[in-house]
Amino acid sequence: MWFKNLIFYRFTKPFDLSDDKFEQALNEFAFHPCGSQDISQYGWTSPFGQNQDALMHVANDCFWICARKEEKIIPASVVKEEVEDKAAQISDAEQRKVSNKEKQQMKDEVITTLLPRAFSRFSSTSAFIDKKEGLLVVDASSHTKAEELLALLRKSLGTLPVLPVEVMQAPAYVMTQWLENGTCPAPLQVTEEAELSEIGDEGALVRFKRQPLDSDEVKVHLEAGKQVVKLSLMLDERAEFIIQDDLTVKRLKFTEIITDENEEVGTDDPLARLDADFTLMCAEIRDLIKALLSAMGGELLPEQR
Repeated sequence: MWFKNLIFYRFTKPFDLSDDKFEQALNEFAFHPCGSQDISQYGWTSPFGQNQDALMHVANDCFWICARKEEKIIPASVVKEEVEDKAAQISDAEQRKVSNKEKQQMKDEVITTLLPRAFSRFSSTSAFIDKKEGLLVVDASSHTKAEELLALLRKSLGTLPVLPVEVMQAPAYVMTQWLENGTCPAPLQVTEEAELSEIGDEGALVRFKRQPLDSDEVKVHLEAGKQVVKLSLMLDERAEFIIQDDLTVKRLKFTEIITDENEEVGTDDPLARLDADFTLMCAEIRDLIKALLSAMGGELLPEQR
């Protein structure tokens, strides 16, 4: 349940949909398994797991949602081999070269034939809408996965007025200043991992791991003009993570101070424990985002762009 990556967006209008209407909108695009001729399916599923019916969970002004994807796996090499065999048979029988257009048609026919026997690959992407803070937070390792969930949510609601969160100062500049000056604004603390890059797409990269970032070796690269594009941080001894120069959070891990906080809830009622953990996680992520935005000089609001 604990989110491991954060890509967050700002609502440009208040999210004022009622619980019932939101659930109804999600139900219209609930996940259904692939049929015999479907190559993929994508839809909403219960954040509590496959055996639960509710497609969202509400706690502490936050809506927890989850999208599920099924993709049929048909190896390209298998399709290619089948097409080449068919093309060779036609070429031998009719003494002619098979055109690319014919091969494309054969490829479509091969895929149609193989689909019912193909294995499926499943994946899920979770997110929560924070009504109080006006944020949409997606647990995704890439912008592609996050945008896929946003597209489904936009389709479900008919509209989705969100923009990526932006800050007043460029994250790469701010993180570079932290290492150059040896300071980082509380409650954030620099730990021992960073990636530095020369300016430009083809610039050299250097990575440091399990190494004090105030060392001379790091300073040499900073003096040479490299900027920090990834940096490991600790939030008030409660969460560890990597912040990137596009303001996305990777490898988020909550410390035992947080994960043990709901031990008194126990595990006898799994749903009650998930509810307690989700409520706690949302509060911590709120604090994390606020700390990051403040450290980056404040948020650039949509009306200021």
